[in-house]
Amino acid sequence: MDYTLSVVIPVYNEEKNLPEVIPEILTQAKVQHWQIIMVNDGSKDSSGKILDQWQLEHPQQVTIIHHKLNRGYGGAIKSGIQAAQAPQVITMDADGQHQVADVVKLQAHLNATDADMIIGNRKGQKEASFFRKIAKYIIRKIAQMALSTKVYDLNSGMKLYDRKLAQKYLKICPDTMAYSDIIALTFISQKHLVLEHPITVLPRKAGKSTINVKTAFETIKEILNILLFFNPLRFFIPLSIFFTVIGIAWEIPIFLRGDGMSVGALFLINLGILCFVLGLLAEQISTLRRNILH
Repeated sequence: MDYTLSVVIPVYNEEKNLPEVIPEILTQAKVQHWQIIMVNDGSKDSSGKILDQWQLEHPQQVTIIHHKLNRGYGGAIKSGIQAAQAPQVITMDADGQHQVADVVKLQAHLNATDADMIIGNRKGQKEASFFRKIAKYIIRKIAQMALSTKVYDLNSGMKLYDRKLAQKYLKICPDTMAYSDIIALTFISQKHLVLEHPITVLPRKAGKSTINVKTAFETIKEILNILLFFNPLRFFIPLSIFFTVIGIAWEIPIFLRGDGMSVGALFLINLGILCFVLGLLAEQISTLRRNILH
């Protein structure tokens, strides 16, 4: 069957949400010729049985993948994208927060702009908690400084992208919640056209989110990994300049007094030189590692 879109939905302990979420998506899938891929990521409730029943009743539209153990949000999405058959793939959550109408809007926007990725932008909508809002702000600022991007909602769970490009970059994306940020930053760093389009996010229908403070730290770590993977000089050169300038500024008044070379100033200048050398070495290693994407 020639699908127009593959809809990838990671599922973990969503037995209460699935009966409400799936029918609406399935109705649209039949009209629009979508492929629905739901990945049961080691659920401990009856989610797996519910999914199997839907696949049995709608084998043309529904594809189910089961993980025996929980691999994480990113791991589930990666399995789904690997099974995608349509030229375009969209990811959405199984908790009822994302609306099917927005899927149609994002696909229309991608087709109209010939973009490689459209991110569902939730700007202006109420955050689940104050701490999550702060964490997202920090992650966004780090990403913007690291890769010079103006994309606002990097970690939105609703993203529509070119299937072949997504499958190409899966190998460097993490299995954790940081997947959402990293796949977007990978597209951006590789100079693909990444745009945003507003979506509406509803309150979670049932259950609890697995996002926590640990998720934020994991995401920051992965952002730094991506920066060092694609553009290590952007990390090391500013450090080199910073330490060298501080060291020279420290030494100038001491030198003018005729007191010779300060140990502290010498340390900072050497540290600046070391950062520069490390940057060059990291750039060479990065060039070799990037070859795995081609």
